[in-house]
Amino acid sequence: MNRKVEITRTGRRTVDGAGVNLVRVLGDDTAEEFDPILMLDSFDSMDPSEYIAGFPLHPHRGIETISYLSKGKMKHKDSIGNEDTITDGEVQWMNSGSGITHAEELPATDRMLGVQLWLNLPRAEKLSSPYYYKVSKSDIEEIPFDGGFVRLLAGSYDNHKGFSGENLPLDYYDIHLAPNATFTIDTKQDSSIMLFTLIGEINIEGEKISEKTAVKLGEGDKLVINNRDRDSQVLFISSKKLGEPIAWAGPIVMNTKEELKEAFDDLDRGTFIKEKMNYGN
Repeated sequence: MNRKVEITRTGRRTVDGAGVNLVRVLGDDTAEEFDPILMLDSFDSMDPSEYIAGFPLHPHRGIETISYLSKGKMKHKDSIGNEDTITDGEVQWMNSGSGITHAEELPATDRMLGVQLWLNLPRAEKLSSPYYYKVSKSDIEEIPFDGGFVRLLAGSYDNHKGFSGENLPLDYYDIHLAPNATFTIDTKQDSSIMLFTLIGEINIEGEKISEKTAVKLGEGDKLVINNRDRDSQVLFISSKKLGEPIAWAGPIVMNTKEELKEAFDDLDRGTFIKEKMNYGN
């Protein structure tokens, strides 16, 4: 059975950090529908004044933040001493686990184009060991198909393997489609799958999906994406639905209000950082 569109979200313009203009496509009002994806912020600007203020030092616990830049640059710095930069076509992957603080600078470039996801952690992994990993262009395989190619950002595709996070399965692809091309993929029946149209418009089972739109797909063992009349880039994200309670306040996501209170008490007491980061690069 082919997967069909179940839910569509286009997002709203907002300002976050120290003054970064973005479109918040997914957030606390969509967390149950798009489980385990908590948030999706979309960036697309050729005006550096809209984003160079960046995101000053802030805490996270209970989630993974996954930033993908199709174009642009992002500098990462955290409370454990890690410093790193990603640029065109690269991924910044951070598991906050038991607690970390970090900052993100967004230097001026010709175009800032990409997304940041917040991936919820399972209850058993909420206090896991934090880590940071840069998925470099050299780590990302480009796999051709008739009418385009797949950039394997994480997980697996067909017989190809990419970077894999330690806490929750995630297949993450950047699918490039030529005009009027078709992309077909077999899917696991129980996978939770969403798409985001980073550039261009597509059709799913006859339904038009406009640019900068997230869709949650229904169940099925196959997905067919039909491109329209210009080049498109579609982000494909497949994971496992958690179905667990969510207690969310700002940059911290736990399962209960009591756990949230404990996290903010830790911030007040200066005991938020529990252990050193396992750093990979």
